[in-house]
Amino acid sequence: MPFLAKLLKHCVILLSAGAAGAAEWHVAPDGDDAAGGSRIRPFATIQRAQRAASAGDTVFIRGGTYHMTDGMIAERRRIWAHVIHLDKSGAAGRPIRYQAVEGERPVFDFSAVKPKGLRVHAFQVSGSHIELVGIAVTGVQVTLTGHTQSICFSNTGSHNHYERLSMHDGMGIGFYLSRGSDNLVLNCDAWNNYDPVSEGGKGGNVDGFGCHPGRGDTGNVFRGCRAWWNSDDGFDCISASEAIRFEDCRAFQNGRLEDGRRLGDGNGFKIGGFGIGPRYNAPPVIPRHVVTGCLGVENKASGFYANHHPGGIDWIGNLAFGNSTNFNFLCRDLSAHRDLPGFGHVIRNNTSAGGRAEVRNLDEARCELSGNRFGETLSTRERRSLEPQRLAAARGIDGALPDIAFGRKHR
Repeated sequence: MPFLAKLLKHCVILLSAGAAGAAEWHVAPDGDDAAGGSRIRPFATIQRAQRAASAGDTVFIRGGTYHMTDGMIAERRRIWAHVIHLDKSGAAGRPIRYQAVEGERPVFDFSAVKPKGLRVHAFQVSGSHIELVGIAVTGVQVTLTGHTQSICFSNTGSHNHYERLSMHDGMGIGFYLSRGSDNLVLNCDAWNNYDPVSEGGKGGNVDGFGCHPGRGDTGNVFRGCRAWWNSDDGFDCISASEAIRFEDCRAFQNGRLEDGRRLGDGNGFKIGGFGIGPRYNAPPVIPRHVVTGCLGVENKASGFYANHHPGGIDWIGNLAFGNSTNFNFLCRDLSAHRDLPGFGHVIRNNTSAGGRAEVRNLDEARCELSGNRFGETLSTRERRSLEPQRLAAARGIDGALPDIAFGRKHR
């Protein structure tokens, strides 16, 4: 065989071996970081597994409770304590995947992590091309008494995938994106999160999901996610410089807790806006967010709220029921620094029922409306399908939302 042909064949073999050579690593509550990370001799921590993993590898996480401590904080930087810090990136088509073992539920309990004077980020994901699947976070703490926030999953990387995560019964925001492009948050749940420590226990800074990307951080999507019993809002994207897409998400009974206490703002979907002061700090191009196929049910304030946005938003096929205001389309005039009835919105095939107010702050002449049913009367069966216990029912094995059996198409 000619030399060139032999060399080419050898390169093909090496490339094939590299593509097929993705490794598997294992983590378990009874593991040991001095072990080899195999299924039989697993690591004890995800932080140790990250050191071993490379692009294309999978880290399998066994079920059980992982009791996190201050001694496990990976990084203390300025005002933050990053407990688990995923800063090693995968590659396009070869992510590093951190995945619960099929049929098992790993729960990371941060109740004992209380670093003095620092904000807690339970999982800080600054790397890119990373996947996190099937992990639960609970008990995230706040120790500061002023204006602050802790976070269960904080994203600053790009091309990351978050799926079937549970964030509950803590003091931190469930999921929070402050930087990064093309991230997908899929079939994740955030519930019963409330901060009783900072700002007199008002609970006004604990959302289920927050997305606040900077300029250039495009392509972020939330799909099939649920937020309920969070002390502030279900979904919040105030001060986002780029458009965000919310698909088939559900927000119910936010702004109150399971015990009935009423706390923070309590909007289901707080979409857009940049504050209301004269220094508005809006980007040069106002982002046009999309909210489609979503449910806002029995939230303390609005089911869907445009939040002083200085431009239009696409509201397509959403259902609001039993909120103080079902749809609040309030916009803002940047030049005059004053609020105006909603303008520039595309409002199509939405349904509202049972609110104290069905629609507020809408300038119909300056919006595109079609196929909406505001002020509907729902059947007994439809109302029952929207009861909180049904909306909070267990997901399917594949992460699918529970069927609400709503009698009418709301797309």
